[in-house]
Amino acid sequence: MQGDEARLLLGFPPNSRPTPSQIKAAYRKKVWESHPDLFPVHEKRSAESKFKLIAEAYTCLQSGSGREGSYSATYSRVVRTGVPKAHGGRRNRGLIQIPFLLIVLGTVGLGGLNATRAYRKQKEACPSHNPFLP
Repeated sequence: MQGDEARLLLGFPPNSRPTPSQIKAAYRKKVWESHPDLFPVHEKRSAESKFKLIAEAYTCLQSGSGREGSYSATYSRVVRTGVPKAHGGRRNRGLIQIPFLLIVLGTVGLGGLNATRAYRKQKEACPSHNPFLP
């Protein structure tokens, strides 16, 4: 699908440059108007085809089709790593991992000591006569 055709389908002028938020708002509006479940049975097929065209137009415009600074590439980078590439990406990863590691090891270590202490205390209080139980 061509970019101009996609813009017309979503209600934009042919040579306009809508922002991603404008594209998303227009897509939601058009989808709400043409969703197949909102039409009677005899009109469902035409509504489905229009719905699919609108979805295709949305993906065409979201992919950037000739835009500088692809929005989707930046967005996928943020989702994948949690930090945009412009801000250094994985540069401060150790500053996050070291305190997390200390917290986990401290909790496990102290929890393990407390569990061992409680086990010994219970064993002294109620000795078992069963040779299969510790």
